[in-house]
Amino acid sequence: MTGSETSPSFRLAYVPGVTPAKWVRIWNERLPDVPLTLHQVSADEAAEVLRSGAADAGFLRLPVDRTDLSAIPLYTETSVVVVPKDHLIAAFDEVSVDDLADEIMQHPLDDTLDWERPPGRPAIERPATTPDALELVAAGVGLLIVPQSLARLYHRRDLIYRTITGTPQSQVALSWREDRTTDQVEDFIGIVRGRTVNSSRGRRTAEEAQQKSSGKKEQKGQKAQQGQSGGKGGGAARGKAPAGRGPRRGTGAAAKDAGRRGRPRRRS
Repeated sequence: MTGSETSPSFRLAYVPGVTPAKWVRIWNERLPDVPLTLHQVSADEAAEVLRSGAADAGFLRLPVDRTDLSAIPLYTETSVVVVPKDHLIAAFDEVSVDDLADEIMQHPLDDTLDWERPPGRPAIERPATTPDALELVAAGVGLLIVPQSLARLYHRRDLIYRTITGTPQSQVALSWREDRTTDQVEDFIGIVRGRTVNSSRGRRTAEEAQQKSSGKKEQKGQKAQQGQSGGKGGGAARGKAPAGRGPRRGTGAAAKDAGRRGRPRRRS
């Protein structure tokens, strides 16, 4: 898809826990004529939303199948364990995964952490969503490990979370369909990467690129002509004697002999 086929608006998807407000504000400042619309999607449907063309780009969590999607990793989130406020873990600032060996752990179907094997003892059933799992934790049925942003998003007064080590961490990325890298997508990539409006790494139009290429060719041609004319002039200057000057007089013994031959003899 080329830049000329861009839509009149830019559709940005994002998964729960991601806060795109800063990038949206910059977009509105730089491209006020192109409205940006936000679409919150679940973590398990984010990739399909991009593939279907329902969004131009999106913030999702890795891993993602990159067969037809491009992805730029942005940041890694801290993992936390969510517990009731009166739980023993609430007394610590940080715990390890080994501290949960005897705990019942909730593992929702929309879990965003790439586990090889979740810690602790599994619950009898897996809840469908993270909010459902938090309801169970609040009811005293097990604990839950999530990215910190989700613990903040679904905050409850009767729950508290603590940093946990030894677990997978969620990585957030900006993704889009590889064959739909439009000018608008390039503009948004520049914003997310912190490029300024006048950044040389920003998007260039085809006309600008062509002008720059033509300018380089013209400069090369001028340098080549200067080099040729300079070489010929230098050779001619070295081959001729300077104008207005005669040949140099000899030096050494030959010069002295010439001087004696030129003097008149005295008559005796």
